[in-house]
Amino acid sequence: MAYQLLDEKGVVYEKISVDENPDIWKEIHTKTGRTTVPQIYINGQYVGGYDDLSAADRSGKLSAIING
Repeated sequence: MAYQLLDEKGVVYEKISVDENPDIWKEIHTKTGRTTVPQIYINGQYVGGYDDLSAADRSGKLSAIING
């Protein structure tokens, strides 16, 4: 669902598989403290998971994050 929302917003993103990149998973877990995926960063800003992304969209904050 996160990919679909990002696509709808026209956000170009990179998918990074944590299954194929365990070091990246460790880094994300260390930075965020979260153990679920996806963990979303936009323009270097940590957004959170899908629920956080969706909430930012509903509140209008997502547009500000996307537009930097």
